[in-house]
Amino acid sequence: MRGFWTNFDIGISGCSDSDGENMYGLDGEEKWYADFNKKEEIYPQPPFVVNPFHYQEGTYEGAVANQQVCKQNLKVDMQAYKNPPLQRDAPSGVMIYTRDEVEFGEKNYLICYVTGFYPAPVNVSWTKNKEKVTQGSSINVPYINKDGTFTQISRLQFTPQQGDIYSCAVQHLALTQPETRLYDTEVTVLQIWSVGPSVFCGVGLTLGLLGVAAGTFFLIKGNECS
Repeated sequence: MRGFWTNFDIGISGCSDSDGENMYGLDGEEKWYADFNKKEEIYPQPPFVVNPFHYQEGTYEGAVANQQVCKQNLKVDMQAYKNPPLQRDAPSGVMIYTRDEVEFGEKNYLICYVTGFYPAPVNVSWTKNKEKVTQGSSINVPYINKDGTFTQISRLQFTPQQGDIYSCAVQHLALTQPETRLYDTEVTVLQIWSVGPSVFCGVGLTLGLLGVAAGTFFLIKGNECS
C-alpha cells in the first residue's frame, strides 16, 4: 500500500474598476499577496515560522503589470457583454473564536472567520463593549475556495478582562444588514473551568457503575457455587 500527499496550490490575479488583487496560497493558507495601496509585497506568515519561503525577486512588479492588463481586459469584456448582472452570495459561515486558550490579563487574538461569499471582499468591523475598535485589527486578502466563493479572516489583538464583550460585524453586498457574532470573555472562561469538574464527575460515575456491575457479577457467581 502506498500513500500520497496532495497539495492544493493556488494563484489569483483579479481586478475591478477601483481595486485589484494578486496572491499565492498553498493548502488553504495565504503565502504571499500584493498590497497595491502600500505598494509592497506581504508575507503574512506568523513570526514563529522558521526559514519562511520567499518568491523570486520581481514578483511584486509582475503583479503590478498584471493589474494593468487585467483592467484593460475588464473594460473590453464589460463593453462586449453589456454590463452583465453581478452574482451575489452572502457568507455561508461566520465564526468568532480565540487563537489561544483564554487567560485574563494575557494577550491573545480574536479571529473572525468569514467564508462562502461572492464576490470579494467583505468588510469586518470590531467592537469592545459596544465601542468601535480599530487599533490592533487586521484582515487578509480574500482567499478563493474550491467552489469559487471566498474566505477572509480578520484578527484583533486583545487582552481579555472579566466582563468584556467583543463583536465582529461582517458587511457584504449580498447582506441587507451586517452579520454579527459576539464573544463574551467571562462566559468563555467559565466554560473552560467547567470542563474539569465535568470530566472528573464523569470518570467517577463510570467507575462507580463498573463497581456495581462487578459486585453484582460476583454475587451471582457466589450464589451459583453455593
